Amino acid sequence: MPVEGKSDLERIGLFSETSYITIGDKYVSHYMRPFNEAASKNKQMLPGGSKTMSALQAGYFDSEFVRVFSGEAYTDPVQLRRRYRLAESKKNLGKAFLPSNGDKWPCGLGSYYGTIGGSYPYFSPQVREKVRYISPGKNFYTNPGKKGTGYGYANLTIGEQYEHLPDEYDLARITAKKAQEQHKQLFKGGPFRLNLYPQEYFDMNPYFTDKPLPPEKKSPSEKRAALPFIPSSPAKKAGGMKGGTFDPYPSHSAEPYVVKDSKGVTSARERQIFHPPPGPKSRPVTSIMTLNVQRSLNANNYKTAQLTFF
Repeated sequence: MPVEGKSDLERIGLFSETSYITIGDKYVSHYMRPFNEAASKNKQMLPGGSKTMSALQAGYFDSEFVRVFSGEAYTDPVQLRRRYRLAESKKNLGKAFLPSNGDKWPCGLGSYYGTIGGSYPYFSPQVREKVRYISPGKNFYTNPGKKGTGYGYANLTIGEQYEHLPDEYDLARITAKKAQEQHKQLFKGGPFRLNLYPQEYFDMNPYFTDKPLPPEKKSPSEKRAALPFIPSSPAKKAGGMKGGTFDPYPSHSAEPYVVKDSKGVTSARERQIFHPPPGPKSRPVTSIMTLNVQRSLNANNYKTAQLTFF
């Protein structure tokens, strides 16, 4: 039998829609709906009210107090700590560790108090034993030396006295001059000069020349102009004064209502520059303190005035 409208598969995607369990039930309004009706009917559980905290057993579920550890042995905490220390002391391999003493300060120079190893014989100031000195013997005896320096005294030298020889004046210079002349006579020619000797220039003086110098050139005299050159003025911008034009300002046109003053500048007073009148100037003002003093002490009461203290 065909079903009117859409099928369940098309409408909700199921082959067949499940049936509802509330079909035919009475409608119950949500307004003023009773809540937990069973709590107001028949007998309910009575808790017996709240109890206050006390040392009685009435505040507990059990009727009598039950110990947590029933039948446990008595333990002494002091004895347990002693046993623990004895057990730990047996683990020591030797005697108890004693810390070293504090730093020791030296007492005076040369004292070894406070050092680790004490004194060392190598640092001892004692002089080591030396081998006894044996004298090599005395020298042969000679006559004592003669007194005097030898200058101006005869018979003071070991050998015989030198004979007196004449001493010419400036003998050293004359001897050197003779030796120099004798040396030049032995020359066979001039000094040998090698042209291939490497030098910075061909000669020691790079500006040396055998040619005669040309005559000195005289610089022409400069002719100065009588008047210095003055450049032209820069270009002027056009304005209301007509300063940038080639021609001067155009002549004044005749006006019917204004009379033109054709009189030129004749006096030096009219040629002076115009100076505007100066503005208002400040003047000295008497202070309020001075005015109060003058009012309280004037020419009429300066003899009978009295000081006023505040």
